[in-house]
Amino acid sequence: MPLMMSEEGFENEEGDYHTLPRARLTRRRGGLEWFVCGGWKFLCSSCCDWLINICQRKKELKARTVWLGCPEKCEEKHPRNSIKNQKYNVFTFIPGVLYEQFKFFLNLYFLVVSCSQFVPALKIGYLYTYWAPLGFVLAVTVVREAIDEFRRFQRDKDVNSQLYSKLTVRGKVQVKSSDIQVGDLIIVEKNQRIPSDMVFLRTSEKAGSCFIRTDQLDGETDWKLKVAVSCTQRLPALGVGLLDLELNQLTKALFLALVALSVVMVTLQGFVGPWYRNLFRFLLLFSYIIPISLRVNLDMGKAAYGWMMMKDENIPGTVVRTSTIPEELGRLVYLLTDKTGTLTQNEMVFKRLHLGTVSYGTDTMDEIQSHLMNSYSQVHSQAAGNTPGSAPLRRAPSSAPKIRKSVSSRIHEAVKALALCHNVTPVYESRAGVTGETEFAEADQDFSDENRTYQASSPDEVALVQWTESVGLTLVSRDLTSMQLRTPGGQILTFCVLQMFPFTSESKRMGVIVRDESTAEITFYMKGADTAMAAIVQYNDWLEEECGNMAREGLRTLVVARRALTEEQYQDFESRYSQAKLSVHDRTLKVAAVVESLEREMELLCLTGVEDQLQADVRPTLEMLRNAGIKIWMLTGDKLETATCIAKSSHLVSRTQDIHVFRPVTSRGEAHLELNALRRKHDCALVISGDSLEVCLKYYQHELVELACQCPAVVCCRCSPTQKAHVVKLLQQHTGRRTCAVGDGGNDVSMIQAADCGIGIEGKEGRQASLAADFSITQFRHIGRLLVVHGRNSYKRSAALGQFVMHRGLIISTMQAVFSSVFYFASVPLYQGFLMVGYATVYTMFPVFSLVLDQDVKPEMAMLYPELYKDLTKGRALSFKTFLIWVLISIYQGAILMYGALVLFESEFVHVVAISFTALILTELLMVALTVRTWHWLMVVAELLSLGCYVASLAFLNEYFGKSLPESLLAMWHLMFFIVTS
Repeated sequence: MPLMMSEEGFENEEGDYHTLPRARLTRRRGGLEWFVCGGWKFLCSSCCDWLINICQRKKELKARTVWLGCPEKCEEKHPRNSIKNQKYNVFTFIPGVLYEQFKFFLNLYFLVVSCSQFVPALKIGYLYTYWAPLGFVLAVTVVREAIDEFRRFQRDKDVNSQLYSKLTVRGKVQVKSSDIQVGDLIIVEKNQRIPSDMVFLRTSEKAGSCFIRTDQLDGETDWKLKVAVSCTQRLPALGVGLLDLELNQLTKALFLALVALSVVMVTLQGFVGPWYRNLFRFLLLFSYIIPISLRVNLDMGKAAYGWMMMKDENIPGTVVRTSTIPEELGRLVYLLTDKTGTLTQNEMVFKRLHLGTVSYGTDTMDEIQSHLMNSYSQVHSQAAGNTPGSAPLRRAPSSAPKIRKSVSSRIHEAVKALALCHNVTPVYESRAGVTGETEFAEADQDFSDENRTYQASSPDEVALVQWTESVGLTLVSRDLTSMQLRTPGGQILTFCVLQMFPFTSESKRMGVIVRDESTAEITFYMKGADTAMAAIVQYNDWLEEECGNMAREGLRTLVVARRALTEEQYQDFESRYSQAKLSVHDRTLKVAAVVESLEREMELLCLTGVEDQLQADVRPTLEMLRNAGIKIWMLTGDKLETATCIAKSSHLVSRTQDIHVFRPVTSRGEAHLELNALRRKHDCALVISGDSLEVCLKYYQHELVELACQCPAVVCCRCSPTQKAHVVKLLQQHTGRRTCAVGDGGNDVSMIQAADCGIGIEGKEGRQASLAADFSITQFRHIGRLLVVHGRNSYKRSAALGQFVMHRGLIISTMQAVFSSVFYFASVPLYQGFLMVGYATVYTMFPVFSLVLDQDVKPEMAMLYPELYKDLTKGRALSFKTFLIWVLISIYQGAILMYGALVLFESEFVHVVAISFTALILTELLMVALTVRTWHWLMVVAELLSLGCYVASLAFLNEYFGKSLPESLLAMWHLMFFIVTS
């Protein structure tokens, strides 16, 4: 059967908005005069407009036919239903990797230098001297990217290989998620993820309803009654760390120094002969000022840091998905986190019931159970005394005098209200192995208490109903028209649902009108936020105070009230309510007005407190991050009251700290007044809604960000995924500081990708956030160690490694400059062939790279004193100051080594290359040893291995050192003297 899905009418054509051309008031110029006087501008703009219209031309929307169960009949071609997080494919891998490498000045420079060796006039050594290091760097990068790409491919394959049942004419067959096509009939089992955009055609429920969770879309783990759901997947962003950008700037500075030094050498040479050729040869001779091994050392170091993070037993389950920015964890200033599933477990637990004069907590729930049992036993005995033919009694609340109720009666009414006023539905599992049509499936269901679960649009609702079950009043069944409760004595009470008023963000309350089938009593129950219910319930002197007390404890409060209705009152309400729903104009306002007519002088029953359980060790983790100088912002889609409660309970906002709630604003004037009010506050946390945030960003973007950055904590509630990403980008633009985003749901993906460093938590909301993030963890508390320990080590080690590699290139370039100056500024290389290759690889690579194992502070001390993290955000480990210090050290050491070799070994001048090179190698090994703060046994192995490789290679380097080198090394004390001096 064809399913027509028309998409007409959703978008207007651009042609509807074309304006009339302006009248021409001047005479038209012609020919060359017109072209010179501005006609060329008109032609250019017309061509550009034409190209833009061609590129942005919208596809014409047409009705399409979807053949259910017969996808092969569809004429249109649709993309595959496969998830792809890969950055490259087979054709773009090599070009993409090469582009990412050569966009850095360092690698591009060495590519040009290597290509220059194909010109005979510019050749100053063997080709492998330049091409071997460059090829090694590219090979390491390609291998690393290939491994990361393969891991992404494996993760995508696992998701795309999930099996689903497909209904065909031959029955049910198993099909992979990636093989699902438009038109397939898919059977989605319970607790199974929706594999694509789908339309629910039939469910196992009689009413055709189906509860789903949209956690991968909006981050909410509660169950919702929906007809269709859309699931999307975004590709991960490619991150570049701040350290890489800083090193790229230092590389450009080295290039300027290289050019300046070459110009000076040519100038001192007197510009004799083909000076431009000599200039280029000097550029090649001093090219080691810019070390080509810098990138490969840093990349290998980052891979090592990622391996250490994943092997850390204190943060099990950590996965490094982007191995290019581990040092970013040590530079963070702003941490933006989601609430649901990130700071909290999204598991609600009933904590407090307050009746005005008495309060019950978790340790006194047994008293409620005994009161409820006594109350229902009395009701049952009274009902048994009535004659079967007697008519049910009805109350007239308007005329009845107010009588002080007993505690048991008040508890009975409060618990019954909580058991009836909700949108919870009990669900029973089918027996094992039973599948089939709806009627048979229902007959084979197990209705025992152990097999019952609750589904609702909010976890708060489920927590309340579960609590009523724990004290004895159980919701056993529900449909659209009735509910059944079981009393502590086992009796079944049936209530007819007359009207249902769902919760909305505007009203902040929900209600239900029910009729007790046994007594025919009609009751209107309502519950909601204290701000909405305070004006509805009867006067009292305890509600506001107790709500504040519970909020300070971090509990989410709900006010519960009721109103008894006579049959005449309900019939009058129903007629007005039905008439309002049929109104053509202002239907919503009229319906709300009719409902509000019931919401008057309602009897206050109780105040409930529900706690959203926090993740393990959230409070100490947030305190550690604050002590580390990191400002924490919470961006959530929840309502303001809920976000404020969690901010207090998690200690994101301290108990003694003031909270400034930004009032809802809709205009520029209102935003201006609220910003002025915020400006007058000092040291207070800011709570702002998404709508107010949008208005302020439209008119006072800079002022809002400036004031918000001064607050110790910021909570943004009712934020959409787009707004979350926008806030991250604003912080980056206005502060220039590094940001980190933490989330666990699909609605956090945009925020995670917008941040400089994204951390995803694998939780109940799926793996969208963890797959799109740079780092994946299993619990929020792991962030503390990830930042203050691994972030510190990664940044410190990368900074030391980068500067030491640059020092290694500067010192040998200084020696080359001294050598050329002594020999009349000749553009002749000091070291050739394997000496240059070996110097940057086997002779010094292992000790230098062993710096990735160094640590200035032990992990225990870094966790104990998180204040040490503050110094990292200032970037002092790698700056122009430290860079200049290393430059001066390199110039001093290079000059001493070269002049020492020329002066002390003047009688053995023929061996000056061997002597100076030996002194250079020993100096580098000694410098590494002096730089190390904490020794590791692999560092000792690296030092001895490099020294052994050099000593062993002396026997094979006769081409450079000569055969009489051992005799020249008899004067070792001369050699050691100027090594120590350097």
